[in-house]
Amino acid sequence: MEYRRIPHSSLEVSTLCLGTMTWGEQNTQAEAFAQMDYAIGRGINFIDAAEMYPVPPRPETQGETERIIGNYLKARGNRDELIIATKIAAPGDKSDYIRPNMALDWNNIHAAVDASLERLGVETIDLYQLHWPDRHTNFFGELMFNADDHEQQTPIIETLEALAEVIRAGKVRYIGVSNETPWGLMKYLHLADKHGLPRIVSVQNPYNLLNRSFEVGMSEISHREELPLLAYSPLAFGMLSGKYRGGRWPEGARLTLFKRFARYNSSEMALKATDAYVALAEEHGLSPAQMALAFVSSRRFVGSNIIGATTLEQLEENIDSHLMTLSDEVLAAIDALGQIYRLPCP
Repeated sequence: MEYRRIPHSSLEVSTLCLGTMTWGEQNTQAEAFAQMDYAIGRGINFIDAAEMYPVPPRPETQGETERIIGNYLKARGNRDELIIATKIAAPGDKSDYIRPNMALDWNNIHAAVDASLERLGVETIDLYQLHWPDRHTNFFGELMFNADDHEQQTPIIETLEALAEVIRAGKVRYIGVSNETPWGLMKYLHLADKHGLPRIVSVQNPYNLLNRSFEVGMSEISHREELPLLAYSPLAFGMLSGKYRGGRWPEGARLTLFKRFARYNSSEMALKATDAYVALAEEHGLSPAQMALAFVSSRRFVGSNIIGATTLEQLEENIDSHLMTLSDEVLAAIDALGQIYRLPCP
């Protein structure tokens, strides 16, 4: 396993990060334990969670993923070997049951950090991320920014000041953002520099062969500001594994169970692009899932590639992607397909 240092931090993270959002919904605690045992045995030292998980989010299961991780750390006694990341939910109809008056303000940040620390059973969170912006903007695949003259939002400076306090208290080591825009990244960096506040060290956004939008406005920031991407949905909700081709709906698969996750399968272009990438992998004798993952991991702006699985067989195949080096021929073919299917799923 390769390890990469996140700039402006002391974190040395594995190229592959273990995603956890199915634990407590599609996966039992025993299955999650088995996944962690296997992943750590293969060299993964980076685990990513969120206070909202598992997904689909609902009040009955909120926080269960962090509790499962906490139970694992207690049972195995290996906290010091791992880098634990989690996220605070921002305002929205997907999170208003977590706390009243959700916002990325002082009260919510302190309450959320304390609750995550308790569920995880740790004294410090290695990387604490803002799950999505506390302002009216584009994320989760939205297009066309439409200004809202009456929006209510927490000023970013207030968010940073609250995060500075939990860092000073020793509850958090480093901070990052998720589902952010180029404007948001630069605003966080500018305010931190101007006011001597903690610097964000990472951005967790979607990135995969069906959604390369990060390359347009974010990759230059990532390079010039040394702000690596923690890429989520590298398999586009499993579409790029090829298991949904031809209208198949495998039993127990996420898109079979939860039709709400239609971001990568709701347009003709997305389905055609998926077929093309899967066919390319098969033409070269490659696993479609491993080709898609190896492409993401090979990008210079990627700090870690967040993989998820519901079975150990899937997890083994995904982790094996770190052994794959894509040939110049395959990379050229991927770029050619990227010109034909330009951002089918933003």
